[in-house]
Amino acid sequence: MEFLLLTAMGKPVWMWATFIGIVIVLLAFDLGVLHREHREIGIRESLWLSAGYIAVAILFGGWIWYTLGEESGEEYLTGFIVEKTLAMDNVFIISLIFTYFAIPQRYQHRVLFWGILGVIVLRAIMIGLGATLVAQFGWILYVFAVFLVFTGVKMLYMGDQPPDIANNPLLKLMRRKFRIVDELHGEKFIVRLPDPKTGKLATYGTPLLAALVLIEFVDLIFAVDSVPAIFAITLDPYIVYTSNIFAILGLRALYFALAVVIHRFKYLKPALAAVLIFIGSKIFIADALGWEKFPAAISLGMTLGLIAAGIAVSLYKTRALPNEAKA
Repeated sequence: MEFLLLTAMGKPVWMWATFIGIVIVLLAFDLGVLHREHREIGIRESLWLSAGYIAVAILFGGWIWYTLGEESGEEYLTGFIVEKTLAMDNVFIISLIFTYFAIPQRYQHRVLFWGILGVIVLRAIMIGLGATLVAQFGWILYVFAVFLVFTGVKMLYMGDQPPDIANNPLLKLMRRKFRIVDELHGEKFIVRLPDPKTGKLATYGTPLLAALVLIEFVDLIFAVDSVPAIFAITLDPYIVYTSNIFAILGLRALYFALAVVIHRFKYLKPALAAVLIFIGSKIFIADALGWEKFPAAISLGMTLGLIAAGIAVSLYKTRALPNEAKA
């Protein structure tokens, strides 16, 4: 029991164990109870499942507020909202990946489920590295801040360019170095098939495996934005990691509903760009005003206001569009 009282990255081990336990229970319930059989997930189920994940995330934020104080609670909620919004960009690209590989909807949940396990590990590595860099080199926060402002400005003035999945360098490398078949083999990521040249059994990756690898790669690219963003909000690795993972868990559940109506959120990206510029500017504003730290309550209020405005304007401006985007 004494082990649970030891400190890891600024927090007692029991706090980390509590968070990891909650994530394991959620994933086990999702895969082992709700989705034991492969089937299509409807919009209604997707929304209810996502609402459940969001409820758990908010309850966890309330626990952080109660346990660590008001400022930590506000930082957690701000980080959760920013990460949730940033991750929504993933939906469009994930949808393109599934379309390119012709992955049926009944298998998409399986790919997303195993994808989230990879995200949990990758984010832990990136956040641990970020926390180490910030602890060793305080000036790197200013680098993060400038990067966020640059990213926000770039997002405002550059149009969306749909990625070319077929010419993705990682996919080309996989096809050149590994055996990848073009046809699906049910729910399998890896299959054993005869080699066309030797006739002997060889190991092949299926389109499900290729889609999974590309989705993990996409998250790695998006993490380059989200990790600096959350470190600009708080330096507490516990709040950084928990807010990130809870946001991603819920987005995976929301994917099946969001993929249908993502075209309705046309003005969310400019709102997100404004959020990134604001978050990146905080450290310079605090220095200019002589503050030790930018108030967490203002960060939370500004983030909520900008995102809410982006959603409201998007829904109003696209109210005449059908539920699914026109071809």
